[in-house]
Amino acid sequence: MIWGIIPRLSESHILREVCSKVVSICNAKSIKEGISVHSPIIKLGIQHDLFLNNNLLSIYGKCYGAEPARNVFDEMPSKDVVSWTCLLSTYVKNENPEEALELFKSMLISGLYPNEFTLSSVFRSCSDLGELDVGRSLHCYTIKSGFDPNPVLGSALVDLYSKCDNIFEAYKLFERMSNGDTISWTTMISSFTQAGKWSEALKLYVQMLETGVSPNEFTFAKLLTAASCVDLNYGKLVHAHLIVWGADLNLVLKTALVDMYAKCQRIVDALKVSNQTPESDVTLWTTIISVFAQNSQFNEAVAAFREMELSGFMPNNFTYSSILNASSSTLKLEFGKQIHSRVIMAGLNDDVSVGNALTNMYMKCSETVEDALLVFRGIASPNVISWTSLIAGLAEHGYGQKSFQAFAAMQFMGVKPNSVTLSSILVACATSKSLSQLTQIHGYIVKTKADNEIAVCNALVDAYAGLEEIEDAWRVVGIMSHRNVITYTSLATRINQMGQHEMALTVISKMCNDGVKMDGYSLAGFLSAAASLVTMETGKQLHSYSVKSGLGLWLSVSNGLVDLYGKCGSLNDLQKAFEEIKDPDVISCNGVIYGLAANGQVSSALSTFDDMRLAGVEPDAVTFLLLLYACSHGGLVDLGYEYFKSMRNSHNLVPLEDHYVCLVDLLGRSGRLAEAMDVINTMPFKANALIYKTLLSACKLHGDILLGEAMAQKGLELDPSDPALYVLLANLYVDCGRPDLCEKMRILMRDRSLRQTPGQSWMEIRNKVHLFNAGDRSHPQITEIHERITSLIIEFKKRGYLYQCNESTRYHSEKLALAFGLLNAPPKAPIRVIKNLRICRDCHEFFTTASQLVDRDIIVRDGNRFHSFKMGKCSCGGYW
Repeated sequence: MIWGIIPRLSESHILREVCSKVVSICNAKSIKEGISVHSPIIKLGIQHDLFLNNNLLSIYGKCYGAEPARNVFDEMPSKDVVSWTCLLSTYVKNENPEEALELFKSMLISGLYPNEFTLSSVFRSCSDLGELDVGRSLHCYTIKSGFDPNPVLGSALVDLYSKCDNIFEAYKLFERMSNGDTISWTTMISSFTQAGKWSEALKLYVQMLETGVSPNEFTFAKLLTAASCVDLNYGKLVHAHLIVWGADLNLVLKTALVDMYAKCQRIVDALKVSNQTPESDVTLWTTIISVFAQNSQFNEAVAAFREMELSGFMPNNFTYSSILNASSSTLKLEFGKQIHSRVIMAGLNDDVSVGNALTNMYMKCSETVEDALLVFRGIASPNVISWTSLIAGLAEHGYGQKSFQAFAAMQFMGVKPNSVTLSSILVACATSKSLSQLTQIHGYIVKTKADNEIAVCNALVDAYAGLEEIEDAWRVVGIMSHRNVITYTSLATRINQMGQHEMALTVISKMCNDGVKMDGYSLAGFLSAAASLVTMETGKQLHSYSVKSGLGLWLSVSNGLVDLYGKCGSLNDLQKAFEEIKDPDVISCNGVIYGLAANGQVSSALSTFDDMRLAGVEPDAVTFLLLLYACSHGGLVDLGYEYFKSMRNSHNLVPLEDHYVCLVDLLGRSGRLAEAMDVINTMPFKANALIYKTLLSACKLHGDILLGEAMAQKGLELDPSDPALYVLLANLYVDCGRPDLCEKMRILMRDRSLRQTPGQSWMEIRNKVHLFNAGDRSHPQITEIHERITSLIIEFKKRGYLYQCNESTRYHSEKLALAFGLLNAPPKAPIRVIKNLRICRDCHEFFTTASQLVDRDIIVRDGNRFHSFKMGKCSCGGYW
């Protein structure tokens, strides 16, 4: 027993000194020794000694927690400011800020005045509770009471203002602290980091060194967090600094370094740091698991989880949250359920962070929302993350109205939405096509001043654009105080999805005027727009930018270039772009297959598929659509049928409706109409209007009136307002010598107010797109264009070409575009024409004949495929 060292002395001051030392020893030895302190003090008759009681109070606070300490405090016959401050500090350290504030009020009532340490604890309580008004009042009190702006109070005040979203006031306070120490500098750096002002945190570190204040391990830990959000090079510099300063690689620093390298996608470096010293704890293991989870390395995350348990560390709530996030990112539902059972056995099923991770996992991995709702209802006090996971999950599953109800319930429960919540509910507005809900949410955002956050404004822009309210989307962009690349990328992407490709490309100039540089995502989107418009000049400019900016290394950009050159019919550029891809994926290969097939290079397209499989790239459903398309346009019926059957047999892919449409087209084009009909009758789902329209088109090609009429009837039953069905049947009647029936169909169309989709063609000259409609005379060069068409026809006759002009198709849109190109395109430059519908036979013959007369490539991309005309031949071989 430690009390055996105490001599029997009568002098009270000596006894007091010895007991004080004993208390200090017990304080250091913690619980086991501290428990034997109190009763001997009573036996020695010194229980009224204030100094000893304060030390005793400190022991109980550190060893036993707030409640036992409060019991000692209440039994003390007299108390001074140290007594009150000691208990206040205990409440703060034990995360009881409400009790701390109540105790402080009692202290003031007792007539005692706080010191700087008392106020520091009170300020930290205000920080934890977000009580900025109380904190401001106490700040005024410190000024009136003449407290010096010392580091203790200064650090607490900086922490208060920064945690209450007043980072500017926090920095002003810090600047007035002339005698700042390491703690105050670290607190300010931490404040900038928490506020997302990472560059400012790093700059402040430079000032700290210039002032002569030395950093400690906590300073470096905060700096590493900031660096991970800015750039890897800053993280490496901080790492070098902590080595130069001789900081020990303790668990705090090691965990911060691992986290930094992980966020910078340097997993090897992160693991290397974790293995530099043998020390580890559950926090470090959790960080390592998070490293793998963030990079979708599920197997590695599971292996780390198991190794952690084998090392004797029990997972905590954050560990389970991390491994559940790994399940979510890789959609491993069954594993997530196993972890859920482990959570229940560990007694953590009511933990809010685990509940949030489980809700997120079930929402992302499960086809239903029931399990996620059960987990959410089990969370005792859902926080903003809980509600946000619920709202986002409901929106993703298509339950827009339930998302709105959850958003309303969240506010009713007193939980304030954050920027992620608002972004999620805006996604729900877009997916549910609810403009009224969107305007209400927009009103809430303006009312709560959340429109100051760029993430929320970006989500607003995306929501309005997703509902095709482009003017409103631009209006939001216009009033934003700051715009970034996400603002313009989401807007351009939505405009592109609407088919307004030319408008999407105008976003580039807006970005440039705003000083916003393109990234890989935005550049890929603009390449997609250029590809859809077949604007080769714009596409080449974007290609040049990708090379200069280094964005060409992005796989999405490389795939965009493959798509561009394939759709522009430039096969040499297509091949070069593909060859420059280091590790092609299935999208890269699909782009090449489409480009080759659409340009008539069917055998090369099919060879690419074989090369793709040899390279270990697994085909997807789109790949087989393209293969069927290639076989259909190459007349390879049996091979196409084999590809169709191999989907399920060899690749475990279930054919979709689009695959059956392509199969019917493949059989129908080759004249195997009965087989095509059998495919429709034996499909595992109900036929749609498109598949009947496809077979009707084949009936027109082969002149089968009876089957064509049957297909038209079935198609019209499903979609009576589709003019293409009427037009196809009318043309079938004309081809079969029944103009009377054709006229009946056209009268029926007029009676039902249906109009055939007008033929349109366009081409790009000097970065400007020129649009032409059949018979339209609005173009400023229309007289010259008509004269050029006439001169070509005259020249055909002079040279004895077989082309016979059909007056009804003389001024079809594609002919107008070709003549315009011959008048305005640079000599020898290829002429690229895009048409929204399939090229008619007369125009195809016109282009074929013209290619014998003019010394340049003529490329037409119609609504079905490419036609490359050269020296009187077309790449389609007359099969389109």
